[in-house]
Amino acid sequence: MEIKSRFFGDQTIDPSTIISFPNGIPGFEDQTRFKLFHHEGNPVIFLLQSLDDDSLLFSVAQPSLFNIYYSFTLTDAEEATLRIENPADILILIILQKDEDNQRNQKPTIKGSINFPLVINSAKRIGLQKVISRVEQSITLTEVSNEIDVSEGA
Repeated sequence: MEIKSRFFGDQTIDPSTIISFPNGIPGFEDQTRFKLFHHEGNPVIFLLQSLDDDSLLFSVAQPSLFNIYYSFTLTDAEEATLRIENPADILILIILQKDEDNQRNQKPTIKGSINFPLVINSAKRIGLQKVISRVEQSITLTEVSNEIDVSEGA
C-alpha cells in the first residue's frame, strides 16, 4: 500500500501494520488510521503517522523508558473497542511534545502527555487514547533509578 507523508515522503507499507483508532484521537476524531514508524537514529522515539492526513504526525514513546508505569482499569466499552484477548498484547505509548517556551538551559524540553496514554492492542492493531481524569503519582527513589507510578485516581 502506498502512503504519502510530509515527513517521510512516499512510502510503501504493509496494510496489516496499520493501526486503527475507531474513535480517532481526541482532537483528531476523523483520523482513524495510523502507521507506527521507528525514529531513525533514536531507539526511544517512535512516530505515529496518520494515513488520512499526511501532515499529522505524533512523536510517541513507551512510558517505561522514562520509568513511568501505569495502573488503570479499562472500561467495558474500551475493552470492547480494543477486543483484548491477551493482556500481554497491550502496548501503552505516551504522546510527546516539545516545550519550546521553556528556557531552562536555553534548550527546549520534551514533555509526555501522561494523563492521556495511547492504549494499543498490538495483535489486533486497534488503539484508543485513554483519558485519565485524575492521576495519582508515587515516586520510588532507588540507587539505580527513579520510578514514577501513575495510577488512576478514584
